[in-house]
Amino acid sequence: MQRTVLSLKSQVSSLRTSNFTLQTRVSSRMARVGLVCCLIFLLAGCKVGPNFKPPQTPLPDTWVGPLPPPTSAELDLAQWWTVFQDPTLPSLVERAVESNLDLKLAEARVRQARAARGVAISGLGPFVNATGDYRRSRTVAATANQYQAGFDAGWELDLFGGARRSVEAATANLEASLNARLNVLVTLTAEVAANYIDVRSFQEQIAIAQRNLKAQQHSADLTRQRFQGGLVGALDVANANAQVATTAAQIPVLEQSAQQAIYSLSLLLGREPGALLEELSRSAPIPSAPPAVPVGIPSELLRRRPDIRQAEAQIHAATAEIGVATADLFPRLSLSGTLGTQGNKFSSLTNWSNRFWSIGPSASWALFNTGLTRSNIEVQKALQEQSLIEYRQTVLAALQEVENALIASTKEQEHYQALTDAVVANRKAVELETSLYTQGQTDFLNVLQAQGALYSSENALALSTRTVSTNLVALYKALGGGWTPTPPPEPKTEN
Repeated sequence: MQRTVLSLKSQVSSLRTSNFTLQTRVSSRMARVGLVCCLIFLLAGCKVGPNFKPPQTPLPDTWVGPLPPPTSAELDLAQWWTVFQDPTLPSLVERAVESNLDLKLAEARVRQARAARGVAISGLGPFVNATGDYRRSRTVAATANQYQAGFDAGWELDLFGGARRSVEAATANLEASLNARLNVLVTLTAEVAANYIDVRSFQEQIAIAQRNLKAQQHSADLTRQRFQGGLVGALDVANANAQVATTAAQIPVLEQSAQQAIYSLSLLLGREPGALLEELSRSAPIPSAPPAVPVGIPSELLRRRPDIRQAEAQIHAATAEIGVATADLFPRLSLSGTLGTQGNKFSSLTNWSNRFWSIGPSASWALFNTGLTRSNIEVQKALQEQSLIEYRQTVLAALQEVENALIASTKEQEHYQALTDAVVANRKAVELETSLYTQGQTDFLNVLQAQGALYSSENALALSTRTVSTNLVALYKALGGGWTPTPPPEPKTEN
């Protein structure tokens, strides 16, 4: 009996020892599995390659050129064309935004970039494919059918952030395409306004030519009457007729230019050339520019101008592509599995006992590819450097555009004032010369010169009025006006 008890105690002790050993082995395996899982999660949180940092570009504190007169108005550039207070221009801009083909093309590119981002995001997750297969084979012994159906699944673990860098690049490309669309919008609104101003300017020049032609025809009639009375010679009649013909010859050219400007405006609205002829053929005044324009400070260009924001997004995309290329230096780890059924009859596919399955990880590592990976990294670095240079060029070009518009606007205002005075003086001179000629106190050549100077100054004043307004359009375009401003997204810290 005592031996039996001792034997039982020995067996219990052995079982306890075995259980402890088993628990130790299980705990050790679980610890290793946990360590591997933690390592995978830690690796999944890292991304190789440089993190994007917005470029720091020094900008001047103020503009070099002369600024417009100070104004209490706020800098609202979203709908700058309303400052002209023209009843037709806002409608033309609205229709252009709805129908312009260049803008529609830019919007299609935005949709393309958004879809490309979706493609990049899909690389982060697993995939599952349904498969089916039928084969009929013949051997010496017999002919057999083989049916197979099931699912294949896989998931490449993004251990070193190559897929996430790809998503980052696609997101930046989407941001670039959005700003490219805004840049088209800025250009479109400016072109609509400039073409509309051209239409009204040509119509004003036609009116000036017709008014001067009428006055010159009156002088020619007066000269012929004086010639018939023997008061003047045939030379005065010839000069008067020549002046009338010269002025009349300019009207068809101006009418041609006015109609072609309407055709250009129709194209901007995505319409056929003659679509706006009926609407715009009736003359109207040239839209006049306000005397004061709030221009802001140079640093606001980085926020306002879409082309600068587009260039910055392109740097971001190029930086992320370096990470995509760098990830190829490291191994790839995938999890894959297959589940299905098979048999020699189609009906056997529903029999669960005919199932087959497989699951397991796989790894690959490009240890040697004749420098392909590192050369690709250098390519992406060079592309990033090009993007940075293009960004700096874009900023400098933007500053130059504003400065050009400022100096042009200021000097054209001075030109306009001088021409206004010249028109007043020339009108008075024509009145005096005509009166003296009627009284026989001056030669007709003086009348011709006075009338020619008046026509020239009035035409120049119309052109200056157009230039003042188009310079304002150029200034608003240079400041990035023509779209509703939104605050730029805060840069995210990349790990």
